[in-house]
Amino acid sequence: MALDGIVISNIVTELNEKLSGARISKIAQPEADELLLTLKSPAGQHRLLLSAGASLPLIYLTASNKPSPLTAPNFCMLLRKHIGNGRLMRIYQPGLERIIHFEIEHFNEMGDVCHKDLVVELMGKHSNIIFCDDKGMIIDSIKHVSAQTSSVREVLPGRPYFIAVTQEKCDPLHTSQEEFCNTVCTKPMPLAKALYTSYTGVSPVIAEEICYRASLESAQSANTIEGLAQLHLYHQFELLMEEVKAQHFSPAIVYDGGRIPVEFSSVPLTLYHDMECVPFASASEMLEQYYAMKNTVTRIRQKSSDLRRIATTALDRCRKKHELQRRQLKDTEKRDKYRVYGELINTYGYGVEPGAKKFEALNYYTNEMITIPLDGTMTPQENAKKYFDKYNKLKRTYEALSEHIRETEAEITQLESICTFMDMALSEEDLVQVKEELTDAGYIRRKYTGKKVKITSRPFHYVSSDGYDMYVGKNNYQNDELTFKTASGSDWWFHAKGAPGSHVIVKARGEELPDRTFEEAARLAAHYSKNRNAEKVEIDYVEKKHVKKPNGAKPGFVVYYTNYSMMIDSDITGISLLSD
Repeated sequence: MALDGIVISNIVTELNEKLSGARISKIAQPEADELLLTLKSPAGQHRLLLSAGASLPLIYLTASNKPSPLTAPNFCMLLRKHIGNGRLMRIYQPGLERIIHFEIEHFNEMGDVCHKDLVVELMGKHSNIIFCDDKGMIIDSIKHVSAQTSSVREVLPGRPYFIAVTQEKCDPLHTSQEEFCNTVCTKPMPLAKALYTSYTGVSPVIAEEICYRASLESAQSANTIEGLAQLHLYHQFELLMEEVKAQHFSPAIVYDGGRIPVEFSSVPLTLYHDMECVPFASASEMLEQYYAMKNTVTRIRQKSSDLRRIATTALDRCRKKHELQRRQLKDTEKRDKYRVYGELINTYGYGVEPGAKKFEALNYYTNEMITIPLDGTMTPQENAKKYFDKYNKLKRTYEALSEHIRETEAEITQLESICTFMDMALSEEDLVQVKEELTDAGYIRRKYTGKKVKITSRPFHYVSSDGYDMYVGKNNYQNDELTFKTASGSDWWFHAKGAPGSHVIVKARGEELPDRTFEEAARLAAHYSKNRNAEKVEIDYVEKKHVKKPNGAKPGFVVYYTNYSMMIDSDITGISLLSD
């Protein structure tokens, strides 16, 4: 999600607490649409990252530095000239707009005190960083917007600065019940959409949260809300805005029960009550963590794209081959009929007249009369031989196809598991063994460089609430290693039934496991499987001594003939992860 007005209000509060009166000691422009300001205050040194990226506009305090180009861009040089060593006098946000103003005091060449305004607009693809004088005229901006680009507002040197009003939205911090009802509850659109299209700074997730707090369906039409429901909705809206005005912020990231961030917000998101919510001391920490994790996930998706394409192409080919083989196998179902025809001709053929096209006989297998077609140019013995030849041919075809189908199904299972493990990958190291498995299986041509592939990825290591070590494989090779090298015979083995996924091993230490540990291990097996998004997942679990690997089986493939089962959800919130 993008920054909304509430998170920006949280950021502004934090910046005023830490940067008010701070001096700008360094100005860098590490990216074309990004600034990094180093500021010094009595409390110490701070770095402020400002990004006007179209896909990722953001602002937060960070401890990290970023390399800058050898030659500073023009906008960076201009800022150094005017506000280098300037002092931050005021940081404010107009209304709940996604805009932050930095009022800066500095000395000009003549030694006179001057004031400038650095405006950061965080509006998706329209984001910009605009430098203005004390009269509101634009000196320059990190992005130039001409009349050919925008008919609403030019952002060019010498033009007056103003906030573009493209939609008639109200200020959520100053709204009455009458205005709220007339604005929101008259729109013929989903209630959540009516909220975020009516008020500035209200994002879709905040609109959903308000509906949830008011116990109203966000998808129902806003113009159907009446009476007490309208009043309750307004009160929940007003309560949320009172928190913002009182600067009662609770920055937190919501995770999907695993390690992938779903949302972030500066107010409690009660609609995600069933997910893990991790609080942060500041909005900057929250944003830095959120975007770092999102960038990691995006980068891994990009890194795995070639592997994913190879695996999905092979998987599609295998599925088509499997379908063809199944159709061919269906054609062999008539083989037993030909065998019966041959046997009945040999049994009753002495009574067949020469040149007969058919004859009826009692099928002693079913005790029914059947009609057997004959070739009139052949003797009964020759007809019987013809049917036995057809039977034997179809029987050989059936046996060969059955074996091919088993091989194809094993190949499909392996490729589906590879795709599942690519979805689970959290680092580039996690993809190394996946690539190695694709190479060993012949889907990727091995390049002989003389160097052995370095494996640094290790299974996830969790600890149950009762203190038992639980290990989760990240790929098929790790599954085999955990099951047949790490685990001993009395340890417990878990896996999602009939779905690609991780082997989960619980080290029992020769003890009887508590029920809670069984449930937590099952949740891990459900979460790290293809069925992780299902409401309930069936998990098979058994002592490791009952798990066997057939000769020649694909990596990660095992068999077991006795097991227990349980249905459980895939929420692993609260299960301690030690390392991976």
